[in-house]
Amino acid sequence: MIRQIKESDRAHLVSLLTAIKTFKKEDVDVALELIDIVLTKPDQDDYHIFVFEEDNKILGYHCTGKRPITDAVYDLYWIVVHPQSAGKGIGTKLLDHCEKFVRDRNGRWILAETSSKETYEATRLFYIRNDFNEIARIDDFYSLGEALVVFGKYLLTKS
Repeated sequence: MIRQIKESDRAHLVSLLTAIKTFKKEDVDVALELIDIVLTKPDQDDYHIFVFEEDNKILGYHCTGKRPITDAVYDLYWIVVHPQSAGKGIGTKLLDHCEKFVRDRNGRWILAETSSKETYEATRLFYIRNDFNEIARIDDFYSLGEALVVFGKYLLTKS
């Protein structure tokens, strides 16, 4: 089941994030910062977090929000699945939920940013399998030799 985040989910999300070995401490800190914003500022509209729960266990989540200064572009800030649950379709269900969330708000684009590092190849292939296209790459973005790769999915039908 996919549902909105609640306060009692935070500890489970910390465990989930720290279980992902490709994440550096800084990655986890940024993810937790957004989680805390959602949990402590219920009236904010910048970030929306939904968790995938099964048998009372949180196995993944996505964080999505409208990109500032745009009329209909959304960022998929985070999509995370516990490593023990990888390959079971949870990421695809979360991505489908994200897409529905954006479509319901008349969104035009979903953008997702990731790293060019080899350890993120599965992430890049996941986006490609789900009809995202690489739309930008900025070399040496995160560090020398590590590019920012931006994937996008255009949601409107082009006529």
